[in-house]
Amino acid sequence: MPYPTIDDLPESLRRHLPEHAQEIFRAAFNNAWARYRALPPAALEERAHRIAWAAVKRSYRKAGDVWVPREDGFG
Repeated sequence: MPYPTIDDLPESLRRHLPEHAQEIFRAAFNNAWARYRALPPAALEERAHRIAWAAVKRSYRKAGDVWVPREDGFG
């Protein structure tokens, strides 16, 4: 199900991702949800999550337990 605001994201995402990364995740998830809405529900949810994480990883990387902006020019 799409996320109306970042406050609607799962607690684990809100706890670990910086706010900007949460915004990226939410926007990518919602766009994927709209694009692939014809898929069966479980497949749709999985596809939207994969796409959203890929979008986050274009701009952020994990350094230990913390997500930080990428500085390598990727994304």
